This record gives sequence, structure tokens and C-alpha cells, in this order.
Amino acid sequence: MSDGAQRSLLPNGLRDVLAPEAAHEARVLEALLAHFHRYGYDRIEPPLVEFEENLLDGVGSAMGPHTFRLMDPVSQRMMGVRADMTPQIARIAATRLHKQPRPLRLAYGGSVLRVSGTQLRPEREFKQAGCELIGVDSPEADAEAIEVASGALREIGVGALSVDICLPTLVPAVCEALDLDLAAALKALDVKDAVAVDALGGEGAGVLKALLAASGPARSAIDALGGFSAIAPIAAAADRFEAVLACLSRAVPDLTVTVDPVERKGFEYQQGVSFTFFARGVRGELGRGGRYRLAGRDEAATGFTLYLDSILRAMPAPSRGARVLLPWRTPAAEAARLREEGWVAIAALDADATPAAEAERLGCTHIYLDGKVVEAGA
Repeated sequence: MSDGAQRSLLPNGLRDVLAPEAAHEARVLEALLAHFHRYGYDRIEPPLVEFEENLLDGVGSAMGPHTFRLMDPVSQRMMGVRADMTPQIARIAATRLHKQPRPLRLAYGGSVLRVSGTQLRPEREFKQAGCELIGVDSPEADAEAIEVASGALREIGVGALSVDICLPTLVPAVCEALDLDLAAALKALDVKDAVAVDALGGEGAGVLKALLAASGPARSAIDALGGFSAIAPIAAAADRFEAVLACLSRAVPDLTVTVDPVERKGFEYQQGVSFTFFARGVRGELGRGGRYRLAGRDEAATGFTLYLDSILRAMPAPSRGARVLLPWRTPAAEAARLREEGWVAIAALDADATPAAEAERLGCTHIYLDGKVVEAGA
């Protein structure tokens, strides 16, 4: 292996983002944040690294296995590199912004780093963008989070969008109410194994199997849950799903909504209605979110995080766009005028090269000749 090739190697899950992808990613991130701002979500920027005990407190405790740790040479205290930005936003809301009026609407965007990737997301470093709605526990707040996220995805051009809604606390609550083995139930339901659910035995197994079978289009799933009104946790879940669906039907009537009553994987700290976004034909989820509580204040919150690596896979590949070559020693005033008009104007620095050859070599689509912009090769 050559010395140059050796220097270009990066650890698994990390990569250099080159042109034009880097600029495209930046534009998409800013477009998402601009959409969030129109709903009243104010952008904040937490640090990339924090003291470990702060980063992994409260909802951040679920990120412990995913977090890189390092020693701060100044304080001699352990620090962590953020693996998810939601715990940081929760910390800020509970401390720096605890006196701000509720509901508090906050937005964020930035890079995160994880110890390892997953089968669907092998990337260990990627960008997130999201919102947190803090201080209110209502179906309207749940629906607003879904509305804002879906609207942002659609605005940047993501099509064939769907959202899957779940309640991670439902199965544990049902197992407690019916005196079922929670560990065995979760093991079976996490892999959607109806045979293993049957093996639990008794009336409770039948209930869990019915919950497993109820997964599907929101309306039919909620109707199926309505058949268990005598079981308090299921009745409460059906009521909440119904209320959220009603709000979504008014706000985003064309959004495809499904319900999975037994889903919980990836929702380590969510304690209420949660959701995942998908786009047809795109590997992995585009984002996820749900309801949780702030540590130290026991305050209701909901929100979502969108993953830019998945989002970019759902969008057309970027191109450099139009670029005009400025031949050797084009007057500065003319170059400035073209750039003010919106052109990407690239100055030729070789006096001996012909404009046509330089345009081809530098990837320019146009050339500035005799006071006019003309297509290269024309």
C-alpha cells in the first residue's frame, strides 16, 4: 500500500465528505432548521463534548453504550462526545432555560459520534437535526412534533413519506396488568415471533398476540385496540392514538400513518407516544422521536431527531450546478458582477491555457467571453 493510500484510510464508520455532497448536506441542514424556525423553534448549539455525568444524566443514560469517553486534561474529569443531541437539549431546558415560559420550543443541528454503527446505519459519525417541545403533555403536542418533522422532510424533497407510531411503555404495562413474564414477552415481541408469544400461555398470550397482529394502518390498528377496553393500559393507548390521529388528520391529512403497538426498539428513553419516519425505497429510518421527561424537573417533553445521512439517500444526487470560467485576467469588476448575479465564477490562473480547455479541465459549464456568458463547447 502506498504512503498516500495509507494516509487516506479512516476508521470504520467515518468518511470524508467531498464536493458537491458537503455543500448539499449543509444546504439541507439549513433548510430543515429554517423550516423548524417557522414553527417557532429557536435554534441552540450545545457543545460537542461535555462532562460525562452531565451528558449521560436523565434521558442521556440510554446513550452510555454508544458514547466515546476521554479525559479532560484541564479538569482531570471524564468527558463524553455526544452520541445524540436530545439529552443535551433536555439538560439546557432543565437548567439554563428552566425559567423560560412553557411550552419551550428548541431546535438543533450538528454532528454526533457513536462507538459503533448498526446494520442499517453503519456510519458512526453523522449529522442530526431536530426539535424539542418542552412543558406540555397532550395529543396536540405529539401531533405537532410529527407535523413539523414531516413538513420539513417534504419541503426538502423527500417523497413517499410515512410515519409509524408506537407506545414503548405499552407492553410492560400490559404484562404487569396480566401478570406475564415481561422479559420473555419482550424477547418474543422484539422479533415479532408469534409462536414464542403463544408459548407464554394463558389469556395474556392471546392479548399480546392480538397486539402483535394489530400492527398496520392507523385506523385499523386503533380499532383493533378498542376491542380490549377492559384492559386499562390498552384502552389508554387506544385513546391517545385516536387523539393524535385526529390531530394529524387535520394538520397533515395526506401523511401515511401506521401504528405498531408492540414496537420499542430504539426508544430507550421514550415514555409515551413515539414515532419513526420512513421513505419508500430508502435504507433505514429518516428520523425518530417521542415523549420523555426531563431529569430533575419531571417535566413533560416530546421531540424528534432527523438523520441527515438517511435523508440524503432519499434525495436526488447533488450536482455542482452551473459554473462559469473567467478567462485569464478578466476585469475584477466583471467578475464581481457575475458573482453578484449568482454565478459560481472561477478564475483561470494559467495565461497559456485556452478558455475552452480550462473550462473542460475545471468542470465549468459556461465561459465568460466578450462580455457575455456562453455555454462551454458551444
